Amino acid sequence: MIKPVCWEQHTSPPTTENNLHASYNIPAASICVEQEIKRSRFITDIAHAESRADALAFIAEIRQREPEARHHCWAYIAGHPLQSIDRACSDDGEPQGTAGKPMLNVLQHKNIGEIVVVVSRYFGGIKLGAGGLVRAYSSAVQQGFDALTLHKHITTVPAVLHLPFAIESQIRYQLATMNIEIEAVHYRSDVEMHLQVESGQQQQLEESIINSSSGIATIHFPTL
Repeated sequence: MIKPVCWEQHTSPPTTENNLHASYNIPAASICVEQEIKRSRFITDIAHAESRADALAFIAEIRQREPEARHHCWAYIAGHPLQSIDRACSDDGEPQGTAGKPMLNVLQHKNIGEIVVVVSRYFGGIKLGAGGLVRAYSSAVQQGFDALTLHKHITTVPAVLHLPFAIESQIRYQLATMNIEIEAVHYRSDVEMHLQVESGQQQQLEESIINSSSGIATIHFPTL
């Protein structure tokens, strides 16, 4: 059973409702890179991990692939990059605080979510010391990031738009230029559009709709 050695609380930047719902980057594909430091081999694997279970499964997979490695140190942020509840790390036998925590620190500064990293170390006979280990594991994760491709995870909020029939085509074009998805349209005494709006875009959309329709179209964002 894989047990985390350290759990981290995220302290900066402050978490607010707005940035919790903001879109963020995630790994587009798994990568594996390797470097040698004073005869020790450091093999870095990074993958997408939507949940804690995904992260732990990937860690177990790397352990099986690299059974002869002396250490399999790891860190993950399995969710939104600003949520502290879904992040953990492990030194896996290295001196406390010299591997997992530095790896997690690198992840936190990248502002990437749904990510897991495992660094497998094959000991080369030369001790690196505490400071050397911190630098080596941080460098290994950074090397992995240099090879990593990212994909934007877009979080959305629902919106309901009411407008006169006469300006429906105009509003549809406006929404298309802003890459806003129309989920459903209902025709009653006016046109009622149900939208999915990228988080953080609400104010811009509201101002744009009001200006383009001279205030006759209205939009509201239902509380989730």
